[in-house]
Amino acid sequence: MIARQSEIWTLLRRNISAGQMLGYVLSNVVGLTIILAGLLFYSDSRKTDDGDKFFTSDYAVLSKKVSGVGFSPVSFDEDDINKLKRQKWVKRVGRFTASQFAVNGAVSLRGKTLSTYLFFESVPDEFFDVKPRDWYFNPEDRFVPVILSKDYLTLYNFGFAVPQGLPQISEDMIGAVPVTLTITGKDNICDTFEAAVVGFSSRLNTIAVPQDFMDWANSRYYDGKMPQPSRLIVETDPLNSEDMLPYLQREELELAGDKEGAGNISSFLSVVSSVVTAGGMVISLLAFFILMLAISLLLQKSKDKLRYLMLLGYAPKSIGRYYECIVIASNMAVTVISFALAVIARGLWSSRLHAIGLGGAPLWPVLLAALTYLTVMTAVNIAVIRRKMRDIWAEG
Repeated sequence: MIARQSEIWTLLRRNISAGQMLGYVLSNVVGLTIILAGLLFYSDSRKTDDGDKFFTSDYAVLSKKVSGVGFSPVSFDEDDINKLKRQKWVKRVGRFTASQFAVNGAVSLRGKTLSTYLFFESVPDEFFDVKPRDWYFNPEDRFVPVILSKDYLTLYNFGFAVPQGLPQISEDMIGAVPVTLTITGKDNICDTFEAAVVGFSSRLNTIAVPQDFMDWANSRYYDGKMPQPSRLIVETDPLNSEDMLPYLQREELELAGDKEGAGNISSFLSVVSSVVTAGGMVISLLAFFILMLAISLLLQKSKDKLRYLMLLGYAPKSIGRYYECIVIASNMAVTVISFALAVIARGLWSSRLHAIGLGGAPLWPVLLAALTYLTVMTAVNIAVIRRKMRDIWAEG
């Protein structure tokens, strides 16, 4: 039977066009290589080096727009927060907790006492860009650490201190300035605390206190229902931020700071990868149709021989196995060659991406895509061959 099968395959091989098969293999190699190279470039462009800060996570402070004059607080409810968390450019969402009590702060500088009403806010510790050593609160210590926005210190030094004849203070020295806090709240409770600035934040434009102090103070000085947060801090992924600004505009949210350029790099890399991959898919589809046309013409040309073999007792599946083996071998060769060429092409951009902190993505997702392509294309090819063989048998 093996000898007979070999003889049959020798007979069928006479009608195989080597030029057509070579054309299919070459065109498919070109198309699949472009697809895999595009996927590999896309993966590299979204893989950041841990030590490089060029594409690290960013933080955005969001608030709702205020229209006109109103006394109802503008805040985020749970539906707003959950909807925001589902956005692909959002990694984490933190809530600002505002003080629900009156705070008066007083400092003494060169014999002058400055006193003013203050406001406090807190956010979860992981959203701070500074981590002071003394960032905790113990009610028995009667001491409140404070993180101040760097903008506030700049306003004091260059907008307030000089005209008032007060000294300008550096960040290192301001921590030594004693601050006395007077806090009043429900049932006329009034307590005094010592405070000091223990750090400065470039990220948060507020007067921040530890979350444990805020929770303790709100429970002690406020007896109402805690309001929903009016501001949120969001850890964003710059490489997925192309939809951020359209979302904020659609939801009428305001973004602290100038973020108009957010997502430009991500959009550019996504467009480049999409165009390259789409071009490869078009070429691969054309190669697929070339193979289907070649097989259809080959089977049509060999129809009489195939029908005689079937009449001699050979099953259509047994005869078609020869063509299936050709397809499997061709697709395997295409996949191996294309994957190797894509890896080689990676060297064209890897050094440049590495220079800006990108690259080094694992190869297994691209290899999985290549194997998926091999499996799907081979399955479709075999299905077409078997259907054609059944049609030839039915015609007989």
